[in-house]
Amino acid sequence: MLKKILVALDRSQIAKQVFEEALALAKGTQANLLLLHVLSPTEEGSPYLPMLSNMEYYPGFTSQSFELYQKQWDSFKNEGVEILQSFSAQANTIGISTEFTQIVGHPGPTICKIATTWDADLIIMGRRGRSGLAELFLGSVSNYVLHHAPCSVHIVHHPISVQNAEKVVVETTNNF
Repeated sequence: MLKKILVALDRSQIAKQVFEEALALAKGTQANLLLLHVLSPTEEGSPYLPMLSNMEYYPGFTSQSFELYQKQWDSFKNEGVEILQSFSAQANTIGISTEFTQIVGHPGPTICKIATTWDADLIIMGRRGRSGLAELFLGSVSNYVLHHAPCSVHIVHHPISVQNAEKVVVETTNNF
């Protein structure tokens, strides 16, 4: 019986679908939800940290760059909280006990740690569908969680549109 569902969310297009699946499951099982967003510099939309190598040549430029970065990071954090608040309000409106948290860290290990600490029965998360070199260099959060989670994991796959699928087939057949 599911009592606690950890919902790992990010800013990707699939986040809404992940939340909706978690909501449907929580409604059917009367489980509590914990919405989690892990702030990471590798996340889509994250501000870039300014280069500090020329500090002795351009000290004013470096402090301005860092101040700009700090403002962008604060905005990035606030947007994450707003997303979590919005999803939490939707769940609470229909009577599902929901809380949320946003933590800075590496997504895979952080999700697993929170699942352990909160004693989650299930983790629901999305998968962007990276493969090949992108997955090799950028890693796969969902793959990490699948192999290290203390509980069951439900992966919501990013749907491939018919148009994109046709494009892949055409590109593949033209290569021969």
